Order: sequence, then C-alpha cells, then structure tokens
Amino acid sequence: MGVLSGLDVLRNEGFRPLRGKRVGVLCHQASVARDFRHITDVFFQAHEEKLIELVAFFGPQHGIWGETQDNMIEWEGGLDARTGIPIHSLYGRHRRPTPEMLQGVEVLVVDLQDVGSRYYTFIWTLALCLDACGEAGVEMMVLDRPNPIGGERVEGCVLEESFRSFVGWHPLPIRHGMTIGEVARYLQARFYPRCPLTIIPLEGWSRSMYYEETQLPWIPPSPNMPLIETALVYSGTCLLEGTNLSEGRGTTRPFETLGAPWIDGWQLADALNGMGLAGVHFRPVIFQPTFHKYAGQRCGGVFIHVVDREKFASFLSGLAVLREVIRLYPDRFHWRPPPYEYEQEKLPFDILVGNDWIRPWLEAGRSLQEIDARCQQQWRAFEPLRAQALLY
Repeated sequence: MGVLSGLDVLRNEGFRPLRGKRVGVLCHQASVARDFRHITDVFFQAHEEKLIELVAFFGPQHGIWGETQDNMIEWEGGLDARTGIPIHSLYGRHRRPTPEMLQGVEVLVVDLQDVGSRYYTFIWTLALCLDACGEAGVEMMVLDRPNPIGGERVEGCVLEESFRSFVGWHPLPIRHGMTIGEVARYLQARFYPRCPLTIIPLEGWSRSMYYEETQLPWIPPSPNMPLIETALVYSGTCLLEGTNLSEGRGTTRPFETLGAPWIDGWQLADALNGMGLAGVHFRPVIFQPTFHKYAGQRCGGVFIHVVDREKFASFLSGLAVLREVIRLYPDRFHWRPPPYEYEQEKLPFDILVGNDWIRPWLEAGRSLQEIDARCQQQWRAFEPLRAQALLY
C-alpha cells in the first residue's frame, strides 16, 4: 500500500479533528494526496460539504503553485481564481502572517514538502507561523510528509544563533534527518510553546526510507528541486549559492551540475575523484545555463553522481568542490557578497553554513576530516533535542 501522508490520513478520517472549525491552509504545489489531488481541492470540497469553513490559503517562497522561479521574487497574494478563497504571501513584504491575515482563522493547517536541509526556507516559514499563531491564539496543525532523503543520517554544522537568517532561523544541523512534523515539534517545544500544535503523522513510514520507497507521488516542491536526486545533493551543493560558482540553476539538473566559465571540468573531476570520497563520482561536464549565473555562457564543471546513498556525504562533497576550486583557481574564485535571503550584511556563504569559521578553513586548505570532526561535535551535542522531537 505504501505510505500515507498526513493529508491522506486526515482525509481518510473525514477531517474529524477539524470538523466545524475555521481553517487556513499553508501549502505549495507539492501538497498533494496519493491520488494527486491538491490540498486546495481537497479542502475546498470539505468546505463545500460544510465539514470545515475554509478562510484563507497561505503560500511560502515560490508561491502556492511554484511559478516564481528565482530567489527573492516577491508576490503579494490575491484571490484564488478557482475557489475565490483569499491567498496570502509569506515571502514578500511579510514572511510572518499578520493579525489581519489570521483574522477568522481558528486552525492554521500546514502541508509543506521539506527536503531535509536547513537551508530550505519552508521550515522557517513554519517557524514564523508558529510564532504568529502563538501570539494570535490560533492553533496549528501540521500534516506530516516524509523526509525524502531519509530520517536517519545527520550532517553538517549546527547553526550559530548570531547567523540567524531565512535559511536558518534556529539551531539545526544542515542535514537534519527529521520530517517537517518533527521539525515543528522541536521548534514548538523549544521556541514557541504558546502555540497549540497538533501533528497528523505519517502512516507506514520508517526512518530508513528514501522517497521512492514511500510510493507517494513526487512533485517538485520548488522550481529547482525537480528530482529526489536533487534533494540528495542539496545539503552540500546549495553552498555554491554563496560563491561565484554556478549551482546549476538554468540547467535541467540544478545542484547536481556545478561549474563556471573558467573551470576545466576534467581537471576538477580528476581532483575530486582523487580525494576518494565515498558513494560519489564526479563526471566532467560542459553546460550553458539559460538563466541565473553565467546565463548563455559556456561553463566547465562537474556533475555529481551519487553511486551509494548510504555512504554518500552530501555536505562534505559540497565542501570538497569548494576547497578544490579555491586551490585550482585562486585568482578566479570569490565569495558572493550580500545581500542574500533578506540578509544585508553577512556573507551569503557564512549564513548558509551558519558560522564564520568554515570559510577561512577552506581558504587555508584544511582537511575535510577536520571540518567534519568539528561539525560532528556540534550535531552530537544537538542530538538530545532532536531525539525528543522524533515521532517514528
């Protein structure tokens, strides 16, 4: 039968926990049931059947339908053309629901597909909603969804509080190994206890599962997250957003395709494969992005092939790419300056990793093992907090 998402479970229960309540729904294009019906249709039918009163929809980065391609494109909402229900943007002038947006809402239902990485902004939209709902006296219900890259492995450093940004609002390892419902439990217990929280858990999911094993339909949760393979590498290669390297936006395989016009892909691939990183092979490529960095320019670089998911370390692989590019092309590589994701002062790379020590270590050619050892100390110290939030 496969896994049932929180949306499937709630629908199978006939919306029992929401009966007779005024409901807002935070969702995006991946908020679909097993039969591919989108949550807006599922909830609007329940509204017409008078099981619930549907008050408003809320959309995160890229909008409810994922039509806004690039980062920092802001939209302001409006009315849903199909249902006439108001839509509020939480990635524009407001990233946190205002009291006016929450007016008349008794329960805010959150159904967002996360990808298991701290940088992905949907969990921080969730955090700001917990805060706003706590202040407004609104309950929150999270319809859980699988972590597509499994719920066992944790990687990367834990965010330092002084590096808070919209790609890291609270301490969390970079690859956190939690479902979005578990992230919500951690956030509510630690930071937003005023907000009443209910999780509708998954049925049939185990922590060892990758997304294909769930038999749930994969819908890209954002425009540059087309495949499960993208999510596998994202915890490492998203770091390239903080540099002048292309992370593959504008290609058909973003975050797996990496490079720049001044890179010799064969030279870089040989250097990376010579490091003996487990579970991964770097293939030399030439590519031409259609938009974003180096749009229309011929780039050299590498494509990341994950050949063993259990051994592959995404975060270390991303750092390996950066360290070798710095070593091979010291006069061409540079760190991207601010702004980035509403942050006006700190370097984008530093807010992505959540500290200011990894960057100079990479510049100094420090070993990946040294960096990994310090990161492991951090996430092992964090592990008791994570363990308290786990549901499965």
